[in-house]
Amino acid sequence: MIEEILQGELIGLMMEVEESSNKDMVGLRGRVVDETRNTFVIETERKEEKRIPKAGNVFIFSLEDGVRARVSGNMLIARPEDRIKRGAARR
Repeated sequence: MIEEILQGELIGLMMEVEESSNKDMVGLRGRVVDETRNTFVIETERKEEKRIPKAGNVFIFSLEDGVRARVSGNMLIARPEDRIKRGAARR
């Protein structure tokens, strides 16, 4: 399951910040609408966009089948297209 997160498309998934060095980010949740090498952009329930750094945060992703996966943002630091290509090369 973690492999699926590390190597898959994250845009469209629901995400929550479980742990962060910035206490104001803990509990932020929403749908991932964009991803860069170092950040996620989520759209909250209030339709606000929030940019969240990957480094130093722990996220919970809700997969489409209802499974929830806890992942360190440090493991996700990479350009999305590079992260996905690495996964495809391993298959």
